[in-house]
Amino acid sequence: MFSIFKQEMKLNFKSFLIWCLTVGGMGFVCTCLYSTMGDSMKGMADSFSNMGAFSDAFGMSTLSIASIEGFFATEVGTVHGLGSAMFAAILAVTILSKEEDSHTGEFLYSLPVSRFKAVTAKVLTVLAYLTAFTVICGLMYCAGFACLKEDIPYKEMVIFLGGMLLMNAEIGAICLVISAFSDKNKIGLGLGIALLFYVFDLMGRVVPDLKKALVIGPFSYCNASEIFSGTKTNAAAFIIAAALTVLGLVVSYGKYLKKDLRA
Repeated sequence: MFSIFKQEMKLNFKSFLIWCLTVGGMGFVCTCLYSTMGDSMKGMADSFSNMGAFSDAFGMSTLSIASIEGFFATEVGTVHGLGSAMFAAILAVTILSKEEDSHTGEFLYSLPVSRFKAVTAKVLTVLAYLTAFTVICGLMYCAGFACLKEDIPYKEMVIFLGGMLLMNAEIGAICLVISAFSDKNKIGLGLGIALLFYVFDLMGRVVPDLKKALVIGPFSYCNASEIFSGTKTNAAAFIIAAALTVLGLVVSYGKYLKKDLRA
């Protein structure tokens, strides 16, 4: 099992590095831009906070973008949330289906290792890369605060990144189900699911009738603006996220272990 895990880590390293440097790098640059935009933001903060639905969607009605925390939450929070969700979707939606799509399944499952252990190695690969992605991006964001000589909000940063990791795991588990059922790589479908969840969260913060349904979406419990403003997250969102993640894993294992693999 370890040899499969090591091979999967090697195969997905380039993709991980590209996404990590892209999302983390964009977050670092956005944070550093606060030093040049801070004064102008003070004049625009009131205007942005009174733009109705737009302000609610991006959290500018609850957090001032004139502060470093508010600027980070509205700018970097959006970049990291969307970027990490897309990375999780791409990684998970291909991790199982690629064996059939690339016609390598016959060789892999002829090795003296059970299919259960092979799937477990792939799941651990996804989890390892999502964790590493979160940690490295977090360090890059902290480096941005350090470059500005601003105090790093460690508590809020840990809660934000921890919520993002759980969100990525949930999206990964959902996309893993697609990967288990498919014999082709469904990257487009995986990206579509990540974007759909993001749009659903935006709509739920704009349309009053959808606000109660926000707990269903994975973006509901890791909204940077709410975290950095001290707003408490509905506990039901975490329960639903944990349940969907576990359900996704159970369904993925159940389907793939009994699946007739295409040669």
